[in-house]
Amino acid sequence: MVAEWSVGLFDCFGDFRTCCLTFWCPCVTFGRLAGIVDKGSPSCCMNGTLYVCLACVGCNWLYSCTKRSAMRSQYNLTASPCMDCCVHFFCESCALCQEYKELENRGFNMAKGWEGQDGGMCARHESTWEARDVFLEHVHKMMLLALLFC
Repeated sequence: MVAEWSVGLFDCFGDFRTCCLTFWCPCVTFGRLAGIVDKGSPSCCMNGTLYVCLACVGCNWLYSCTKRSAMRSQYNLTASPCMDCCVHFFCESCALCQEYKELENRGFNMAKGWEGQDGGMCARHESTWEARDVFLEHVHKMMLLALLFC
């Protein structure tokens, strides 16, 4: 059975803290929610860094829509109001706020990440080489996606 989102797409102003975080530092919002959707691997720091790199070329919405799709699949959420990539292309900040609040409402402590450690913004610590390999793998995938859409 398909479930509804616990907050609407345009309810981003309902939580001022999340709204401000997403407006001023979308990479932090995205990194935190992607770290939880990915169950801690790659870390929120890696996800946030890749988000920033893709934002520099205007393709961050491609990456964030994949996490929305994964989240919808994990929690059996409706695809509303339209396809995930359209939501992120036209309403990136609202989509990130909605996803962030959905995970908070499901009991996740967003600041602590997947493993719930007291690690500040990034709870999962990986070896430098492992993190680099994961990061490069994600960059490669996103570059291929960007080429397909350009």
